[in-house]
Amino acid sequence: MAHTSGNTMMKWLVAALVIAFLGGEVAQAVVICNINTDNLGVCRAAVTGNRPPPPNKQCCALVRGANIPCLCTYKSALPALGINPANALALPGKCGMKKPPC
Repeated sequence: MAHTSGNTMMKWLVAALVIAFLGGEVAQAVVICNINTDNLGVCRAAVTGNRPPPPNKQCCALVRGANIPCLCTYKSALPALGINPANALALPGKCGMKKPPC
C-alpha cells in the first residue's frame, strides 16, 4: 500500500512541477522541499541540456534554501520535466554547497 501511495504522490508532484514550469496561470504555488514552485524558473537554464550555463545568483539562493535530501527523493521525476538529474544534483556544488549524497 505504501508503494501505491508513493506513486500517487510522485504523480501529483510531477503534475505540479510541470504546471509550474510551463507557467500555468491557474496553478497555485506549491512548496516542495522548501522550494516554492513559482520560483523554479530561475534555475531552468542551469538544469536543462547537455552543457548548461552555471547557475545565477537567484538560482543559488533558491538552492541554498532547499531541503536537498528531500529533493533527492524526487530525482526520478526530473526527466519528465525536461530536467537533467545530473545537472540538478550538481547545482549545490556549483553554488558552493556540499554535493548531495544521492
